Amino acid sequence: MAERLSELIEALALKVDAALHDSVRRVAAPAHELAYETDAAELLSVCRTLRDRDGLGFEMLMDLAGVDYLHYGRDDWETSEATHLGFSRARLAARAPPDPAAPGRFAVVYNLLSVSANQRLRLKVRCPDSTEPVLDSVVEVWASANWFEREAFDLFGILFRGHPDLRRILTDYGFIGHAFRKDFPLIGNVEVQYDPDKQRVVYRPVSIVPRVLVPRVIRHDHRYEPALRDGQVPR
Repeated sequence: MAERLSELIEALALKVDAALHDSVRRVAAPAHELAYETDAAELLSVCRTLRDRDGLGFEMLMDLAGVDYLHYGRDDWETSEATHLGFSRARLAARAPPDPAAPGRFAVVYNLLSVSANQRLRLKVRCPDSTEPVLDSVVEVWASANWFEREAFDLFGILFRGHPDLRRILTDYGFIGHAFRKDFPLIGNVEVQYDPDKQRVVYRPVSIVPRVLVPRVIRHDHRYEPALRDGQVPR
């Protein structure tokens, strides 16, 4: 089965390469998956080809997701007693912070499905400008992109040129910032509270006190004895 799936993936890759040539670049993907990257200027042309070309027929946009690469590839800690799995980057004061305006910080990933051919493909596009990330809307190619692009705008601040109704979809209309950006504060910027005098909900400065999280430390005590880890109770 695995060999047959690999053959199908490679056959699809040949069709994509033949149809799009240098407009796309194949990128690493999990086994039995096919992923490509293209430039922002080529996005609409590539999407139309993937939808309309015989042998491809990706007529359905299953999902669209924003990505923020601000902290990509940066580990939290390197110590002998703490792991770098989980917890926050709150103790990175000694390291230079990443540049939020560096090119390629934001990207959009399109997950496509060809119902007729029973094939899937992932397409990624990076926003050229990280200060004001903008891409062309693909609503005219796949109508399902409408709400997906609104979600990416709401949570990541990515703008979609040509979108018919680009406004927030998950957060409140008065929400400040974009919650899925890596530099958005974990405690938020404001909180809502009912004001009995005004008899309505109002915004107030956030009252949660930020705290610095510490790395996970594996302590050497009886809970980590080999016999106990293996589920054996000493007698």
